Amino acid sequence: MDLRDLYAFEELVNEAERLILAELGRQLEERGDSACTSEECVLDMAAYALNHVRPMYRVNLMGRIYADTLMIEHADEISDAVSEAIERISSDAE
Repeated sequence: MDLRDLYAFEELVNEAERLILAELGRQLEERGDSACTSEECVLDMAAYALNHVRPMYRVNLMGRIYADTLMIEHADEISDAVSEAIERISSDAE
């Protein structure tokens, strides 16, 4: 039995992904040309950062509101993971 045929798994969202991508965009813009911004680098940065933060899954609007409050609690964790990802991936690309 494939549960994806029975239930709306597209409603299952990792809010950490949204937060990481927003922070990654902010930090890359802030750094200008000092970081690798090729598609491969940016995708690697996103994957690296996501693998270094706790996932924040939600399935409804209330979950999104809750995830927004988690962002405040985990802002440093997200910022640090993105910063480390940029540094590590950019240095590997040189």
